[in-house]
Amino acid sequence: MADESPVKLVQIGPKSGTKKDGFNLVTDNVTMINVETKQIEVELLAYDGKMVVLDVADEALEDLQKIKPGDGATLRVIEHEGKRVVQQFRIRAKDPGAEKVDAALLDLTDTHWLNRKYAAEILGELKAEEAVTPLVEALNDEVGDVRHRAYEALIKIGAPSVTQIIPLLVSEEDEMRQSATEILRKIGKPAVALLADSLSDADPKLTKRIMKVLDRMGYKPKV
Repeated sequence: MADESPVKLVQIGPKSGTKKDGFNLVTDNVTMINVETKQIEVELLAYDGKMVVLDVADEALEDLQKIKPGDGATLRVIEHEGKRVVQQFRIRAKDPGAEKVDAALLDLTDTHWLNRKYAAEILGELKAEEAVTPLVEALNDEVGDVRHRAYEALIKIGAPSVTQIIPLLVSEEDEMRQSATEILRKIGKPAVALLADSLSDADPKLTKRIMKVLDRMGYKPKV
């Protein structure tokens, strides 16, 4: 494998074009390490398991020796002389935990929308409460797939999402109001008490919206 030419990466660069500071590439499976040829082979989760070989920059060789086949990693990739080269590694834990959450939170702000989409999925699967704020912000992402994954993640996280979703019920954007309503409805019973409690501090406009959501959920609080 070491003698083969690196596989050309197609359509994994930032959507807006080449970024001088590079972009993140996420993998849960490093499949080959070759320190002598300065190459690493990884499986790309966002591309249905496609395998690619990447060259590794000299400054990252020390980190390359720390990675083992089977590890998960986030790779910082830059454009150099027409090639995509790994400039930096961040090893990620295979089991769900703090390291994986931290990596996904970073990827949620990446320049490439597929990384943001995958990060939102992971944060939802892990039910990461610390991800609520950035996931709420991701409801405004320019890419519809990312917005949808953030929407689904907030539902999976459940009750910890509710207090930050409630203010969106009076958003000036129709899509945001609708998303907020559906997130609360799909969270269901865990959201009811928090919605009812929020009535005490809500202004008339928000109160009307909350009451409407509660009514659609089959709950009529005493006002």
